[in-house]
Amino acid sequence: MGNLFGTSKNVSRVTEHDRAVLQLKVQRDKVRQYQRRIEVTMEKERQLAKRLIQEGKKDKAKLMLRKKRFEEQQLTKAEVQLEQLDSLLMNLEFTQIEQQVIQGLKIGNECLRKLHETFKLEDIEKILDESREGIEYQRDIDSLLSGSITTEDDDVVEEEFAQMFADQFPEVPKEDLEEIGDTAPRKDTGKQKATERRERQAQLAD
Repeated sequence: MGNLFGTSKNVSRVTEHDRAVLQLKVQRDKVRQYQRRIEVTMEKERQLAKRLIQEGKKDKAKLMLRKKRFEEQQLTKAEVQLEQLDSLLMNLEFTQIEQQVIQGLKIGNECLRKLHETFKLEDIEKILDESREGIEYQRDIDSLLSGSITTEDDDVVEEEFAQMFADQFPEVPKEDLEEIGDTAPRKDTGKQKATERRERQAQLAD
């Protein structure tokens, strides 16, 4: 009889353990899926920022780069969360890590919530729209970034923008400009030609 109750208790504990492990695995897989999607989106944003620079839309280009910077931060946080989840999953003694699992799930949910917010603004082509919808999209990005982008982040964005701009519009070296000036054909005005003719005539007369 005692063995029967003892067995029932063990089965219950295994079920609870399995449920927690499953939750952790599902959360881990979701974070990884979001990571891959964000990486694809970030590359699209980088290319779009280049296009906006070419079109002279510097403010929109910087906004795209600020959004990309925000997503880079989320990727870093997600990577930390994945390490925590993997660590919890490798620990087989559930009774010792139960509170850690709960905390891990809480942190993971917050991480997923932030990642999900970025995908509400995944349609980055809207920034090209000059209509009301495009303006609202820019406001939504500003709202998302509010309180998340620091002065240091803005400095990083400015550096990336400057590099993109320099790559697309390289400055002509001063030496090249001087060389062009030396080799450029000089215009002979009628006055110069007349002077030269008079000089030749004077030489012949002598």
